[in-house]
Amino acid sequence: MESVARGRTRWRRFAVVMVPGVAATAAVGVALAQGALAASFSISGQNFKIAVDELEGTGFVQYGTVNKQHGGKDVPVGVSAFKRAEISGLCQSVVLPIMGGVTLRLTAGEGDRKVEASNIYIDADSLSGDATFRDINIGVAAGDSKKGPGVSPGDRTPAGSFAMEADRATLTDVRQNAWATNAGSFKLTGLKLNVAKGAKECF
Repeated sequence: MESVARGRTRWRRFAVVMVPGVAATAAVGVALAQGALAASFSISGQNFKIAVDELEGTGFVQYGTVNKQHGGKDVPVGVSAFKRAEISGLCQSVVLPIMGGVTLRLTAGEGDRKVEASNIYIDADSLSGDATFRDINIGVAAGDSKKGPGVSPGDRTPAGSFAMEADRATLTDVRQNAWATNAGSFKLTGLKLNVAKGAKECF
């Protein structure tokens, strides 16, 4: 089983509602070299919005865990992980609490120039959109998942916890609130970054 050690999550309780779907997100500053260990960090006090036109992913697993915020607060999340993913029409935004509110907005993967990621882990607390799975197993023990990149040892998710896995997933019109992303590699093709005063979020 492949696995990417993250080491950033410490949890005392398990309280997350699993959703029967997945989502993709991109974040400047979390892209790592292929095969490197994923970053070890405490999450910030802000989540960020993600919109995706389409995601094609292979080697998928999803399970629940709890992130640790700076300051010690626990945040329950659903972790969605892919061995490989291609993303079209990516938009990410976050409103920063400075100057009365400044929006940082990132876009990539327009037209045929897709965003590419490997060994990607996405931590989120809400998701909407359409999803199609191929060869899916729902209710597999997290520690026994074989299709995806594996449960990250840093998450310390009990081996017998609920998980779902699939050989392939296709998602369209995705809208997501995410807290963190880790990836073995991340290629943001056609990257555009805009910082502007006021709320100009992806949705």
